[in-house]
Amino acid sequence: MAKKKVRLKKKAKGLLLFVLIILVGICGYKAYSSINHATKEEPKKVVKKKEEPKVPKEYTAKVFMVGDALIHSAVYEDARQSDGSYNFKPMLEAIKPISSKYDIAYYNQETILGGTKLGLSNYPMFNSPQEVGDAFIDAGFNTVSLATNHTMDKGEAGVLASVEYWKSKKNIAWSGQWSSEEERTNSIQKVYEVNGIKYAFISYTIWNNGLPTPAGKSYLNNEYSPEKAQADIESVRDKVDFVIVAMHWGTEYSFKTDYKQDEIAAHLSNLGVDLIIGAHPHVIQTVEYINDKKTFVVYSLGNFISDQNDVDNFTGLAMEVTLKKVVNVDDTVEKSVIDPKAELVYTTTVKRGGVNHQFKVVPYPQLSDSQLPNHAALYEKYKAIVNECYPELVWGLSEE
Repeated sequence: MAKKKVRLKKKAKGLLLFVLIILVGICGYKAYSSINHATKEEPKKVVKKKEEPKVPKEYTAKVFMVGDALIHSAVYEDARQSDGSYNFKPMLEAIKPISSKYDIAYYNQETILGGTKLGLSNYPMFNSPQEVGDAFIDAGFNTVSLATNHTMDKGEAGVLASVEYWKSKKNIAWSGQWSSEEERTNSIQKVYEVNGIKYAFISYTIWNNGLPTPAGKSYLNNEYSPEKAQADIESVRDKVDFVIVAMHWGTEYSFKTDYKQDEIAAHLSNLGVDLIIGAHPHVIQTVEYINDKKTFVVYSLGNFISDQNDVDNFTGLAMEVTLKKVVNVDDTVEKSVIDPKAELVYTTTVKRGGVNHQFKVVPYPQLSDSQLPNHAALYEKYKAIVNECYPELVWGLSEE
């Protein structure tokens, strides 16, 4: 009996061991199968993203232009404050909501900003407070032409004071006066950029009022010659998309362009200039595309603010154009000056004791007959002058 029990115990142990071996085998097989299945699982298919078709890239920059800041003594006396400083900002408060919205906002600084230390002066040898520049910068103007027939009115000292002033201002493109030849070269070849568009800005004058720059210092006032313009423009043309040139030219007080303007415009266009902005006549002139639409020319914007005290001189032209660049899928580039628009501005004043006060530049659509009698008829007169060479011109600025 005892032997029988021993045999049963041995059988039970053997059975238990067998069951354990079976269980371990099953678990091992499952684990192996799981691993083996995982390693043999078909790789996931990589879904390639659909490539977006290439499309041309378009870049635009809007340019705003007004004419001469011709600062007669009545203008700066009107800006004089009780503490002896000058504040011209109220004179531009009707323009600032417009001019401050543009990518490039241009004006012509007709009179030298030599500042009060050199002594302020009126026609015919001007010198103006530097606060004039402060007011224009405050109104959003960031591009200024300095080469004029009045540049040398205070001699070399006036130019150097003006240059130091403009050098102290950030993000302002200025051209036409410099303190050295090196500074001139760097300025001519400087590349400005806005909204992906690269451009150069150069200012010339063909007049000097019989006040030539000192020998060896032609950088003080950038007087135009065809050869100088060619060298300047060729030095920067391939670095930029657009070249903008400000020209001080034309016949004073003439609504008609002269042969010299036509000659210079054609030469600049052939050199690759895209936009020419004219000053000096102190009245408005026509606008047009030339050279198979390669160049847009504004022959004269007239006065922006002055005390010339005549409706023709108190009326100025404000212009808008768009610089457009298209980079095609084959990397070729197309560029154009498009969508020219125009508006008239007028310098309003109040006369007291025979002297003008309260100077303020106002767009014609905001004028009343009390400010300018018969202004609706005058608007049509000046509009016809501007439209002479380009009747398709759109009137009314996009930012008004």
